[in-house]
Amino acid sequence: MSKEKNAVGSLELDHTEADEIGDDHISTSVKTPLREDAFELTDGEKIEVIEKHFAKIMEALGLDLNDESLSGTPQRVAKMYVKEIFKGLNPKNRPDARKFGNKYEYGDMVVVKNINVTSFCEHHFLPFIGKAHVAYYSTGKVIGLSKINRVVDYYARRPQVQERLTLQIADELETALESKDVAVFIESKHFCVSTRGIQDRESSTVTTDYRGQFKDEITQQRFIDYIKTQTDMA
Repeated sequence: MSKEKNAVGSLELDHTEADEIGDDHISTSVKTPLREDAFELTDGEKIEVIEKHFAKIMEALGLDLNDESLSGTPQRVAKMYVKEIFKGLNPKNRPDARKFGNKYEYGDMVVVKNINVTSFCEHHFLPFIGKAHVAYYSTGKVIGLSKINRVVDYYARRPQVQERLTLQIADELETALESKDVAVFIESKHFCVSTRGIQDRESSTVTTDYRGQFKDEITQQRFIDYIKTQTDMA
């Protein structure tokens, strides 16, 4: 395929440094690292490339791709990467967080809690799964509540580190709401911790970003109290 780029072949990797970065969950930028030509290939072309290379990975592991159970795996994985778990890389999938006037002049905190987070660690391509809790104060604009869930999911559906994910969600909400008064709280379990390395299945990771009014400790505590509140919706 003429458009295919050999990105790995041009890199000189220090494997020791790479291991340290991965184990320490270091992020290099608030923006997801993307090449300038990231969207030259269509989704179909990307699936074709990934399918071919994932088949090579399976072959290198010694798996028999002639087996009926395994023969379709490279295509399934490629389609899953492009269309599902990494669909947040494509700006075409960015949710339209359309704003509405706050005509009823609601001025207190708005909290959307227990938003499902399913993302993949960019260091090992293993999932991390948890919950996001988001709050804001309106400065005259509001957005549909479901759009907040969609914003969280959009930025989660890409190779990530949790710290960056937290900041990207906060940045998007600040822009969409035209308000600096936003808060994001994420707690998740990382499979790269539970299934490799230390193999700790009990620990979880919490990241937060408090902006505007949420820098005040009393306001932060109100937000956390709302998160802890158990409500029976049955």
